[in-house]
Order: sequence, then C-alpha cells, then structure tokens
Amino acid sequence: MRIVALEEHVSFPDLVNRISPAVRAQAGWPTADAPNSPVHAQQAKLEEIGPLRLRLMDEAGVTVQVLSVAGPGAELLPPTEGPAFAREYNDRLAQAIAAHPGRFAGFAHLPTTAPAAAADELARAVETHGFVGALLSGTINGLFLDDPQFAPLLARAEALGVPLYLHPGIPPQAVRDAYYSHLPHGLDQRLAMAGFGWHAETAVHVLRLVLSGTLDQYPRLQLIIGHMGETLPVMMARCDQVMPQAETQLPRTVSQTLRDQVYLTTSGIFTRPPLEAALATFGLERILFSIDYPFAPNVAGQQFLAGLQMPPVDLEKLAHGNADRVLKLG
Repeated sequence: MRIVALEEHVSFPDLVNRISPAVRAQAGWPTADAPNSPVHAQQAKLEEIGPLRLRLMDEAGVTVQVLSVAGPGAELLPPTEGPAFAREYNDRLAQAIAAHPGRFAGFAHLPTTAPAAAADELARAVETHGFVGALLSGTINGLFLDDPQFAPLLARAEALGVPLYLHPGIPPQAVRDAYYSHLPHGLDQRLAMAGFGWHAETAVHVLRLVLSGTLDQYPRLQLIIGHMGETLPVMMARCDQVMPQAETQLPRTVSQTLRDQVYLTTSGIFTRPPLEAALATFGLERILFSIDYPFAPNVAGQQFLAGLQMPPVDLEKLAHGNADRVLKLG
C-alpha cells in the first residue's frame, strides 16, 4: 500500500548556524550542545536526504515523505535577512527532492517576518520547484497569522490553492516564564515544547484564525495541523458551547469552520483514542497520515497503520488517498 507521510523534517546546520546563538536562545531553542535538545539528538538524520532516509522509509513501507524545515529558521531573522535565507533553504531542498524522483515532496520554508516576501517566496517555491504548500512554525515575533500584516501570505496561499501547515513553535518567553518555568531536570523546556505547550499554542493559533474572522475572509484557504489536531478534536463541542454564533457574530460555528478549512495529521500520535476523536469530529476525509520523522521512528507509524482495523478503502484514504487529493500528488 502506498504511504504518504506529511510532517517529515529536515534541518541544514550550516544554515541554522547563520542565526546567532543569542537569537536562537532568546526564542527558546536549546543550545546545540544541550543534552535535552531533540533537534541536536536527531541532527544526523535531519540533514541527510539520501540513502539512510530512503532505507528507513523502505523498511517501514513509506512511499513519499513531504519534507519541511524543523527547528530555528527564517522566522527568527529580520525582514532584511529572512528572504534570502528562506530562498536558499528552498533551493537546496528542491535539489534534494529532484535527486530522488517520486520519493519526496516539499513544503516551502518562508521568511514570515517579511510577509509580502513570504508570499512571493511561496509562489516561487510552488511554481518553480513544484512544492505543495508551506510549513510555518509558531508565532512570528509574538504575532499570530490573524494579524493584518500577514494578509498577503494568506491571500497568496488561497490563490495558489496550496495549504499552510501550522506546525508548533516554542511559546514566547513571557508564556514560558509564566506557565513552564521552575521545573527540574530540564522538564520546563520539554513541557513548553513537545510535552504540551506548543500543541496548546497551535490550537490557540487556529482558534484565533477562526474567531477573528480571518478564515471567513479566505474561505478557500486550507490549513493543516499535526498531532491529531493539537487538542482541537476534544475541545470543538466546548468551543461551540462557550462561543456560539450569537457571541462570535460569524457566519459559521467554530466547529464548522474547522471542518471546512482544517486538515489534521497523525504526526507522532500513534494511539487509537486520539484517532477516534479526530474521526468523530473532523471525519476521515480531513485526516492525513504523518510520522514526524526523525522525532518519531518510521516503524512506529507503520505499526500504527497496520494495527488499525479499518475497511481497506478507508485505510487507503488515511495512508495516501487524502494526501494525494489535498496536495495533488501522483
């Protein structure tokens, strides 16, 4: 069975090292030698797009990885530096994808501190390199995408007909200090990041796009979020209850907007209860398969798929059919 995995990461250390250590540290990224840095622990796999990655894909039956940048990137650079940085990242990513036809696709890396340039870079990556959308990581200088300055990027993605994958980012310093500080054994950082914090922030990001009316302004724009919906499936009914249309004054309920304009992926969440919640709230047609390589092993995703007692036609949709349709693959 064909398997397409959507949230599979790369990181090129020579590019990352162009971002000053002070800037990375201020944004909350662990230093390169930090023992609890997930990016540092997986760096060899992140920068390799060749025999090792392909072997691990083949061993787990993964047909296609959609590659995207993990860790610090252009979103930490000023508008004068971000566009050239993102352009180089995308050109190198495109070169690696072209070297292995049929095995990789790409989400563009964007200079989001320069929204107009980010819109142009998205168009270039899609039209020149055949990328299938873009992946954005967290807030940009503490701002979410509902801020009006990001209108050019949202409009361009809608016009191009490509999705924006909202990946978690590290919460701002004030949030980290208030919510996640003063824990032992480096757990403050883990809780703020993949342990919980950045999943909650991604849910807030999406809800802000709904409640601000931004998604109503761009009704054809499609978002993708990972990790079985970043807590949203279990909160949708609550959101409708607490924020009904009488209060939001929007044309759709919160849950309807989410079902209309948000796709979920399975990245890194390989247990049945979260999938059941996603199926019950978003429906199978809105769920895409992801692994989150190399932070989750390919074999974990393979075993998860193999253990799902779903009708073959539904399993095909989850494994590749929905992704092929949404990303126009194959």
